[in-house]
Amino acid sequence: MKFLPSSLVARTSLLLIVGLGIVELAGLGIHALDRLDLAERSQMHDYQMQVFSIYRTIAETKPEDRQNVIDELHIPSSTTVLLLPMPDQEIHSHKTPLPFFPSGRPPFPEHFGPSSNGFGPNGPPFEPGGPEGPMRPIHGGPEGRVPDQGGPFPHPDSPEGWHVPGMDDHAGFREMPPIGRWPFLPASLYPREMWTGQELRTHSASLLLPDGQCWVVVRYVMPLPNPLEAPTFIIAFLVMSLCGGALIVWATRRLIAPVTTLANAAEALGRDVNSSTVLPENGASEIRRAAIAFNTMSMRIRRFVSDRTLMLTAIGHDLRTPITRLKLRAEFIDDDELRNKMLADLDEMEAMVAATLAFGRDSASNEQVVSLDLRALLQTIMDEATEGHPDQADNLIYESPTTPVRIMARSVALKRALNNLILNALKYGNGAHVTLIPPSQKKEKDRYACIIVEDNGPGLPDEELDRVFEPFVRIETSRNRETGGTGLGLSIARTILRAQGGDVRLQNRAEGGLRAIITLAA
Repeated sequence: MKFLPSSLVARTSLLLIVGLGIVELAGLGIHALDRLDLAERSQMHDYQMQVFSIYRTIAETKPEDRQNVIDELHIPSSTTVLLLPMPDQEIHSHKTPLPFFPSGRPPFPEHFGPSSNGFGPNGPPFEPGGPEGPMRPIHGGPEGRVPDQGGPFPHPDSPEGWHVPGMDDHAGFREMPPIGRWPFLPASLYPREMWTGQELRTHSASLLLPDGQCWVVVRYVMPLPNPLEAPTFIIAFLVMSLCGGALIVWATRRLIAPVTTLANAAEALGRDVNSSTVLPENGASEIRRAAIAFNTMSMRIRRFVSDRTLMLTAIGHDLRTPITRLKLRAEFIDDDELRNKMLADLDEMEAMVAATLAFGRDSASNEQVVSLDLRALLQTIMDEATEGHPDQADNLIYESPTTPVRIMARSVALKRALNNLILNALKYGNGAHVTLIPPSQKKEKDRYACIIVEDNGPGLPDEELDRVFEPFVRIETSRNRETGGTGLGLSIARTILRAQGGDVRLQNRAEGGLRAIITLAA
């Protein structure tokens, strides 16, 4: 996926940070819902207290002065107070039962006589066995009586509350809003009826005044609570995100560091099979297993390459003596034609042995890696090729950039590899057009310089383009006894280039000839 970062550290960190963000958003969402619920409850409580205050103020006012009192009240813009002859008709409302009294026995003023506590001479009308029926307060003031200025209504938050026999299962009693449980309201001011309703966020309360002449209608538009209103909400989210993200990046880099070390060691081994890079065999169990496996693998590879090189060198060295003896014996052959053919075969065998020994020496070389200018090295190779083949100087073309192209490589081995490729193009393709392309300017870890060597020869079949790099493989259409060659030049060149972190491949040109594309790590 193109939008994902390329490195394992970045991908792992991104995944964990996204997961952390989802968890934080879920947690903060739950917190926000709690805040919204709390805000709703607080607003409803304020609304009920506001209704109580407005109602009591109007109930205590003479009927002819009630509208003037409403006009003088400092009522918030979200609240509307009306005096109507009936309950609120704009908001669908329902009658809220008043369970504090038996059905049909509301506390109208005529039920109360003069008394210091607001009740009749017999005391609180709702004590057990009282004249008003079985309703009673569970908890009252001293000697079981309610305070003087209070009505028959305990505080709505009181754990005792009021108990009405036979009404425990009444839905109106259990679902009755706290607006019907007003504390400290004189009995003479208690409303005859109460209707409440809600449409969307508009609440309405209609209360019939004790004189029964009109209704007090209070409409309240509850504002939308904002869970982000508190600055600590955003600050907490940002602090948690920053701290969690920093911890994730730090931990991920620590965990992925051994993988980076392993990749660097593998890259060094690919550049130089004789490199002495050894991974530390410590850390987590998986990391230790990978380090042990890599160290064992690199040791086996070095041993295999060393054994193969020693075998090739030994075979080539041992073949020199019998070839020399055969040459001496061929000199005593009287048939000139037969003698010349045998000597030619022996010369070819000797050339192959010499190439084998050179191949072994290059593989076992411990030449140091140095910084060199690839542009200057190619110029030297082209100058030497021109001096060695002056009749083909016009067919040797070199295009180089204007700035130096510096790489880290073994100069002698690299020169031999490039020289083999250029001379092959000159010998079998009637010319060599060499182009050096510097690495791109992008800040990437793996940057490569490119060398293109083109010739004007007959080219090769597509199925042979990779096989010609195998040792001692010669394509008869281009390499034969007249042109010479042992079949090791391209193999040696590719071995040297791959040992230095580069590579070479061949392709046929559309206009004819071969194109060798060489890449070298810059």
